[in-house]
Amino acid sequence: MESQSASAVLLVRPAAFGFNAEAAESNVFAHASTDADVQARAAAEFDFLAARLSRAGIETLVLEDTDSPAKPDAIFPNNWFTTHWDGTLVLYPMATESRRLERRVDSIRDLVENSGFEVRRVVDLTGHETEGRYLEGTGSLVLDRSSHRAFASLSQRTHPDAIADFDRQLGYSTFVFDARDPGGRPIYHTNVLLGLGSRFAVLCLEAVTPEHRESLVAEIDESGRRIVETSFAQLRRFGCNVIELQGKSGPVIAMSAKALANLRADQVRTLETFGEILAADIPTIEAVGGGSVRCMIAEIHLPRR
Repeated sequence: MESQSASAVLLVRPAAFGFNAEAAESNVFAHASTDADVQARAAAEFDFLAARLSRAGIETLVLEDTDSPAKPDAIFPNNWFTTHWDGTLVLYPMATESRRLERRVDSIRDLVENSGFEVRRVVDLTGHETEGRYLEGTGSLVLDRSSHRAFASLSQRTHPDAIADFDRQLGYSTFVFDARDPGGRPIYHTNVLLGLGSRFAVLCLEAVTPEHRESLVAEIDESGRRIVETSFAQLRRFGCNVIELQGKSGPVIAMSAKALANLRADQVRTLETFGEILAADIPTIEAVGGGSVRCMIAEIHLPRR
């Protein structure tokens, strides 16, 4: 059985981090910045997170972004690939055309294989891009790896046909639902409203449309997980954008300092019963890039050689 939490991760150190106006059309969390030091600030925040993960005993592989062509969102590799226990590397169709430049498959494969992991097959879903069907990795799909179940909220970046193809090729079954912000706009990525650990789920239920709430809660309850429910205000501060990893002393729950600061004391206490909380302060990455800690982390679930 595949473990929910990985003991190794891959991060991409940015070379040209910045505001991506094309991506921001469907990501209300991203904001333009006039700060001339935005790349330097983002790089420093990145290095802090990478160091924190390493100190927690999580094997942290770092791929250096290339200067050219400029890829302002390269710091979020989880949107274009995932890895799996059987040696599968999956490539995903991305909604933002400029972001497709981030897909450096050979570089990723070389890095993980040189680090002792094995890639046995590649599943390429990127052909859906020609038909306007997108599925942005673990942004779109929140995976329950042990049961081969997934959760996906539909949006411009998450298409049901691409989900069905993923399910068919990976042997998954995906629970598909709708989630919207107070203005009625679809939540751009599922991992903004739902984080799934081995024994817990952080969920903003008020973002889920009423007709799907009861069945979604029942599905999570049936998996034996404790639901930590957040408000939409906490969602906006990345309170659900969390990831469980396996550290040297047990489970680690990684999130941003902003996310942690906006959780209530009782919510924090509940999460602490499931693992050590690791919080990293990444204000530039969150404000300009529109993503948080979970978005920066691509888990390595590949078999060792």
